[in-house]
Amino acid sequence: MRVISGKFGKRPLRAVPGRLTRPTTDKVKESLFNIIGPYFNGGSFLDLFAGSGGVAIEAVSRGFNDATLVDKQYAAIKTIQQNVQMTNEADRFTVIKTNADLALQRLASAGKKFEMVFLDPPYKQEQMLADLATLRELKLLTSGAMVICETDNQAKLSDNVDGYQLVRQKEYGLTVISIYKYEMEAS
Repeated sequence: MRVISGKFGKRPLRAVPGRLTRPTTDKVKESLFNIIGPYFNGGSFLDLFAGSGGVAIEAVSRGFNDATLVDKQYAAIKTIQQNVQMTNEADRFTVIKTNADLALQRLASAGKKFEMVFLDPPYKQEQMLADLATLRELKLLTSGAMVICETDNQAKLSDNVDGYQLVRQKEYGLTVISIYKYEMEAS
């Protein structure tokens, strides 16, 4: 695993030891960023099930101002911290050890807003749909924010998700990437 491109490009990334996480492969990560970017002019990125932190580090490498990485597993947090240190810009990353629901509540209480969110829970469609709803309800997204959902090819995410428009869906073998655009409700 490595950072594919940008400021931290070609730097190696550590994987989380054990079998509790499945890192997004370099191939999927590169394709994903080619679809959504490939480079950005600022903004805040949220990785809600961060694992090794590779996707969020890639986002900052490609131009996001900062990233928030959330995971509840101790081994993942330790790996994220090591990978963030490799960037020599640890101040651009906020690492939170808790579950997704508590993290979203805390981020909303702090008034955080994100231009892009990456959701890759342990392949549970219901969890992902609940997280999409919570992001919307807690007003954690900027107008036009993108939410990227990584699932396996058995979990079929709907084209119709309240408050979101499905922009693109692409299969990479057993992995499916679904990209939603947040449609802010009129006040």
